[in-house]
Amino acid sequence: MDNKRIAFLGAGSMAESMISGVVKSGKVKKENVFVTNKSNGARLGLMEEKYGVNVSSLSELPYQEIDMFILAMKPKGAAAALADLKERISPGQLVVSVLAGISTGFMEENLKDGQQVIRVMPNTSSMIQESATAISPGKNSGMAQVEDVKELLGTMGKVFVIAEDQMDIFTGLAGSGPAYFYYLMEHMELTGIENGMDENMVREIIAQTILGAAKMILEKGDTPTTLRKNVTSPNGTTAAGLTALKRNNGGHAISQAVHHAADRSREISKELEGVLISS
Repeated sequence: MDNKRIAFLGAGSMAESMISGVVKSGKVKKENVFVTNKSNGARLGLMEEKYGVNVSSLSELPYQEIDMFILAMKPKGAAAALADLKERISPGQLVVSVLAGISTGFMEENLKDGQQVIRVMPNTSSMIQESATAISPGKNSGMAQVEDVKELLGTMGKVFVIAEDQMDIFTGLAGSGPAYFYYLMEHMELTGIENGMDENMVREIIAQTILGAAKMILEKGDTPTTLRKNVTSPNGTTAAGLTALKRNNGGHAISQAVHHAADRSREISKELEGVLISS
């Protein structure tokens, strides 16, 4: 990736997360990173000052010199951005989308025949370089392009290559997943406070508990079922807590959260692409 030139079309929070990871890792030289947006010059100035990257207007971007374009604007701007790229770039240049609801098929239909495209889905933990990110290559992208994108996104956390028809369930699991844990933490925190614990202390206790549980999965390699059984003594405190979860359909509620988020992801994709096609 050292000599690759990357252009971010959009300078919002997701673009900044990626730029921050790229610059800190040294995977791409700062002088090879370009950032542009439609009209927010102040935001571009901040990116230049904070990360030392190149900033420019859309019209001044050196399109033919760029190896990888990253679509990071608001989804409603996707159609216009793709139309502009279609007139300016060749099929050998890679287009990567981090836009929710925009499929590789939609990108391919709105770019030149044979255009290389990859769809990406990070989550909000990219802000601290701990994202679970999925990528799905389009029909014209090969392993070399996939490896380049994996290396780039690896600066934001862990990367998983999945089939595009799994993107919606991935959204339900990882895209929306942090919110489920925050919701769980809210209720655990409230219970601790109601029982006399200091708010800040109980929040840290809960966060450390979740962090430790996650590390046990990642570092030991055991399944969640095995680890749950290992810490559940018959008639003990953990068994009592799990019994309450089961009586209140806790497992079913978690499963339904994932399914409902995935269903909504499918609906949003259809709605958004319908609007973009008609606009």
